[in-house]
Amino acid sequence: MFEKVKEECGVFGVYSKEAKDELAYMIDVGLSALQHRGEESCGIAINSDGLINYRKDLGLVADVFSKHVLEEFPKGKMGIGHVRYSTTGKAKKENAQPMVIRHKKGNLVVAHNGNIINAQELKEELEEKGAIFTTTTDTEIICHVIVQERLKANSIEEAVENTMKRLKGSYSLLIMTSTKLLAVRDPQGFRPLCMGKTKNRVVFASESCALDITGAKFERDIKPGEIVVVKDNEIKSIHTHIDAPKGFCSFEYIYFARPDSVIDGINIHKFREDAGRFLAKQAPVEADIVAGVPDSGLDAALGYSKESHVHYDLVFTKSKYIGRTFIQNAQEKRNELVGLKLNPIKESVKGKKIILIDDSIVRGTTIKKIITVLRRAGAKEVHLRIASPAFVDVCYFGTDIDNKEDLIMNNRTVEDVRELIGADSLEYLSIDSLKEITKKCQIPNLCIGCFTGKYPIDVPKNIRKDTFEEIKF
Repeated sequence: MFEKVKEECGVFGVYSKEAKDELAYMIDVGLSALQHRGEESCGIAINSDGLINYRKDLGLVADVFSKHVLEEFPKGKMGIGHVRYSTTGKAKKENAQPMVIRHKKGNLVVAHNGNIINAQELKEELEEKGAIFTTTTDTEIICHVIVQERLKANSIEEAVENTMKRLKGSYSLLIMTSTKLLAVRDPQGFRPLCMGKTKNRVVFASESCALDITGAKFERDIKPGEIVVVKDNEIKSIHTHIDAPKGFCSFEYIYFARPDSVIDGINIHKFREDAGRFLAKQAPVEADIVAGVPDSGLDAALGYSKESHVHYDLVFTKSKYIGRTFIQNAQEKRNELVGLKLNPIKESVKGKKIILIDDSIVRGTTIKKIITVLRRAGAKEVHLRIASPAFVDVCYFGTDIDNKEDLIMNNRTVEDVRELIGADSLEYLSIDSLKEITKKCQIPNLCIGCFTGKYPIDVPKNIRKDTFEEIKF
């Protein structure tokens, strides 16, 4: 929320034992559960007797897929859906997913969550061989590579295995052909992907919350580097790429995922509550109440309160009817919407020393506005505690932190930031505390490159999310 790190995307897919199943409604519900991962565009594709019927557009799931639109989808054997926030390629209708490709050996439908860091290199290689691109996304590059490999391979799964050898970066993919549904996770496991089942369906989703809401029972997470193939009601697993070093994205646990999700065996709410507990041990301060910035700081605030025994209270009411402010292009408009979306509860604030918990600070202008709002409501002191380490470097794997100059901590100290945003004190969760939480939760390896500048794999020196926007003559 509010100039936060933007979520990447969400994917949802279903394979049914029935040849004529009403899948569009289930995918619609699944995408609605994943709406927090992307609000720019969405799409659904249904495989009906080998024919692909699809619709995608800019907007929220509820706006794009009305009851009338869902009724127009045919019954089918399988289908996939996607919600998008752009990390590569702007918010244009042609960049919406799933991407539907028709090639010499059949149909191909792809939904992608992540970011390919060697996309420009691959694009240039493909263009040299005559490839034509109609979007500005790295997902289209993935599609081209899969098709290129499929023309040489005996099966789609073999083509995907070979494609993975050429891709670098983060990707959780759902791939649909005329006869198969594939779920693919990158070898580092940057982005989450899980599998569930109902009586007659196999279901894949970015987060387990989407399984819960659609009535599917969680089976397991897709392993990093794994390819799961569903065909003729049978499930096959391919482990060619699972031995690579791991790098689960720390911000999936800190901010991206819904609190009711479980990712790689870790309960997201519990992880964030633990972050609050560690913050309380690391950075105690005398105060009357602990409060979280809705909604991203609430779980950590609860943990801070439990550990510190400082009373937990709500200091903001949140409007449900104002769009998420990070979508607004103009900073002035964002600042206006902060006041519309969060209104202080004056009775909880007036005369109080407040410990305010949030998950992160990116550029800092919004948290400054929030602190100002609390002071106007009568807060005596505002002590800010951040449930993650400070952002000091870019992210290459699916968030929109692509320029260090945009970060408030760039060439500043913590004291500089505290003074700039107007807090009485400021503390970030330390790297050591984050590692302790990771150890406690038994997470094998987290990617913390945005906090340290050290990444699980080699990264390019310069990459921007608008890499493919320029047309060169």
